Amino acid sequence: MFGCQCPRKKKKGTMTMMRLRTASLRSLNLDMRCTIRLLDDTEISCIIQRETKGQFLLDHICNHYNLLEKDYFGIRFVDPEKQRHWLDPTKAISKQMKSHPPYTMCFRVKFYPHEPLKIKEELTRYLLYLQIKRDIFHGRLLCCFADAAFLGACIVQAEIGDYDPDEHPDNYICDFKIFPKQSQKLERKIVEIHKNELRGQSSTVSEFNLLLKAHSLETYGVDPHPCKDSTGTTTFLGYTAAGFVVFQGNKRIHLIKWPDICKLKFDGKTFHVVAMQKEKKNILTYHTSTPAACKHLWKCGVENQAFYKYAKSSQVKTVTSSNIFFKGSRFRYCGKVAKEVVEASSKIQRDPPEVHRSLIPHSRSSYSLNKQLIINMEPLQPLIPSPNEEEEEEDTQIDEEEEEMKEARKALSWSYNFVMGNMQLNAFLKSFSKLLLAALGLLMVVLPLLLILLESNLDVSFLREIRLTPEFEQFHNEYYCPLRKWVACKLSAALHLFGST
Repeated sequence: MFGCQCPRKKKKGTMTMMRLRTASLRSLNLDMRCTIRLLDDTEISCIIQRETKGQFLLDHICNHYNLLEKDYFGIRFVDPEKQRHWLDPTKAISKQMKSHPPYTMCFRVKFYPHEPLKIKEELTRYLLYLQIKRDIFHGRLLCCFADAAFLGACIVQAEIGDYDPDEHPDNYICDFKIFPKQSQKLERKIVEIHKNELRGQSSTVSEFNLLLKAHSLETYGVDPHPCKDSTGTTTFLGYTAAGFVVFQGNKRIHLIKWPDICKLKFDGKTFHVVAMQKEKKNILTYHTSTPAACKHLWKCGVENQAFYKYAKSSQVKTVTSSNIFFKGSRFRYCGKVAKEVVEASSKIQRDPPEVHRSLIPHSRSSYSLNKQLIINMEPLQPLIPSPNEEEEEEDTQIDEEEEEMKEARKALSWSYNFVMGNMQLNAFLKSFSKLLLAALGLLMVVLPLLLILLESNLDVSFLREIRLTPEFEQFHNEYYCPLRKWVACKLSAALHLFGST
């Protein structure tokens, strides 16, 4: 009877394993919907599997556009904690997403071309133009009043063409929401330039003129990361084709060029930039709101440095977030570098693809709806404040807000300084403990090795000199010899006991 029951149990167990295995295979092949929002706020969707990599989505979008110069672009998503990320093309999409499907992402410019003149195709320039429009609207691209008026006029000319008094009423510019804060004075200047200076320009020419003006500005390509410096002052960190930049308010206070940056590293919420300028080593330290924000800042820096600094992608190496004694994050940029992208663009030989310009409504209500969608996908608060508004009423309002905040700042100053002091003390203690552990570990290796060399028959001059010192003879006679005899006695007793058994 037992012989008949055993095979049945084994067979039942085998069937259970087969069911579990089948279920896992089904879960791997589960279809997941992914929606990508494009630069003109239209959307495309596709179906992916659990093991589908990020490169599939990039190729899918580029095929949709018929885009060849695709290395400037990337896909961005926001996790449930409102932290932004760039999708890694080399990793599975499902392993990067912290939310459940269906997934929603955004197609954006990741690396801004250093010289728009070297972009080969009109389609690529148009997509970059859409990105610059977004940067202007969200307050990321800062400029003076005159430049702001010119950029706004280029956008109006590209969207509606030449000014026509029969079609465009006196307040036609009010239907365009170009800047986050758009004063009447700025609108009047935009109308003046649009009427008198841009007549006859096609959409292609107007878009190109906007790119030429935008790429000459300090904040071109800057994706601001809000941080605090060592004094607790709010700063915005970013990366451009030139290097690492730091802004306080509307003023750029640091520009460290890529060749001068030795290392980018982070530890928790603390970000460090190690640079060598004028044969002097400088370390800039900043603090982010969360460790995830700090890691994102570090990865963006590593990717931008690799893209803009090196001549070939084969020169890019894997970098770590910390020093050699402690394990940290490892990352390597795997795409083409800027020089390779420009070389590949120069070799493109095909009929230029047709550019389908989207007709976006320009009413304020429709823009507010689009803005709400964009903010939900791209939380960029706080933004770098826009300097384009020069109305006296707005200046007065800003002054009133500053007066209202003075009392609150005074009340919080003592507690804030106390907290910052504790943070700096904790950071110092943490660094000191790491250094102490590293020194002890090194000592535990060096001392036994030196002792073995001294007690060996190796005849080397510096070992011979150490053996002749009174201190070593005292150590040898009083400590080493008794210890060696004690160890030998214990070993002999153990061997004798083992032999008798």
